[in-house]
Amino acid sequence: MTGIEAVGSRSRINATAAVRAYLATCGIVLLLMMLLGLTMRLAQAQWIDVEPNLFYVVMTMHGAGMVGIAGLGGAAVMWHFVRRYVPVSTAIFVANLVFFLIGAALILGAGFIGGFAGAWTFLYPLPGHSGGLWSANGAAAYMAGLLVIGVGFLLLHLDIARGIISIYGGLGAGLGVKQAFGFAPEKDGPPPAVAAATMAAISNVIGIVVGAVVLILSLVNLYAPSFTFNTLAAKNLIYYFGHTFINVTIYMAVIAVYEILPVYTHRAWKTNRVFYLAWVLSTLMVLTVYPHHLLMDFAMPTSILVAGQIISWLSGLPVLLVTAFGALTNVYRSGLKWDAAAGLVFMGVAGWAIGIIPAVADGTIPVNSVMHNTQWVPGHFHTYLLLGMMAMMLGFMTYLAGPKSPSHLAPAGVWLYLIGGTTFVLAFLAAGSASVPRRYAVHLPAWLAYDRAGSIGASLAVAGALILIVRFLVSLRSPIDATP
Repeated sequence: MTGIEAVGSRSRINATAAVRAYLATCGIVLLLMMLLGLTMRLAQAQWIDVEPNLFYVVMTMHGAGMVGIAGLGGAAVMWHFVRRYVPVSTAIFVANLVFFLIGAALILGAGFIGGFAGAWTFLYPLPGHSGGLWSANGAAAYMAGLLVIGVGFLLLHLDIARGIISIYGGLGAGLGVKQAFGFAPEKDGPPPAVAAATMAAISNVIGIVVGAVVLILSLVNLYAPSFTFNTLAAKNLIYYFGHTFINVTIYMAVIAVYEILPVYTHRAWKTNRVFYLAWVLSTLMVLTVYPHHLLMDFAMPTSILVAGQIISWLSGLPVLLVTAFGALTNVYRSGLKWDAAAGLVFMGVAGWAIGIIPAVADGTIPVNSVMHNTQWVPGHFHTYLLLGMMAMMLGFMTYLAGPKSPSHLAPAGVWLYLIGGTTFVLAFLAAGSASVPRRYAVHLPAWLAYDRAGSIGASLAVAGALILIVRFLVSLRSPIDATP
């Protein structure tokens, strides 16, 4: 082996080790956050007792933790595959994990030590008006944790953008803009992983910077209460950041579908003008769709709310349609042999597609006015996160584990996750259609049937995830394969 080959091999090993560290962290934190979610459902079902003050701490930690781990898992998928096409820094990738762990420690301390229970959205001015339930220091630790995590992701996306620019000459080329509008041959367009990574970089860099602005303003307000700013403007900034970040997790994770399914079908993922146009449109829409979170804020300009409704109807469709159609055509008559990894990434596309339906319904103003503060909302976002994004991440995790870990339990893990997750989200949606409110620690007797069905579903989903994650953790005992 020459010196250059040895360095390249070590680099690949280090990169693979970093991805494995990401996924191990994701797996452990995902299980912990799922257990927190199960705790809330069991408490609402009156099968266990949880004090309301603690319930809202758990709710806040669960929300923040799930958003964070979705981002980390999506980043692991994106970085692992995009480095096949563009130069990226392993050091920055590892630094993002370090920033995440520091930020997570601050957030967990803010909740379970400082008592912060203002929900993961930290809506101003709530962090500074706790009614004595938490201190300014507790709220500050929570927001500082979000800032630290944001710095890590900002560095990661900037590094990936740098790599894309170095190969393709610009982010427009990385997104396939010329191919989308017929100014360049389709065959010269970027691979699907690069187009998705470009979209993620553009969207999250803007969203994270916006989030940093409102976090810093909120931190100043905590220690200088005389410093105030417009609450509606703050809510706009928070949801611009939050909605963008959580949506981009799906767009990062979908790279697993583009890269893993072709391994099983032995067919390249086809790209064309429609594919690139879908990614261009989705980039624009994900940055402008957030107003559907403010449809009940009567002080918002009507034009913005109407635009938010229309974009909500359209935003998920371009990439979802080309991905769902692409997955079906890639699999059709391919003769692939299904296993846990292929099943999970395919399930992820289905979960994403199905989750869009109740989301579009909630993004419609007359429906939103009735349904928004009900369990319909956690129903729709758990559908495309639990059965969509997280299924893709678990599929990637299972794919990397490969034959290094016992495979006989993997199908059981997939089926438990699918059946449990489906039961869980259907219980939320059914409760929402019956006007059961969300974010209530104590439920009325009439609501318990929904809560208990959801608790059973959550338990099965946790069991399925446990099998898949333990299987991956067991595979870590095997030597690292240097093959990229």
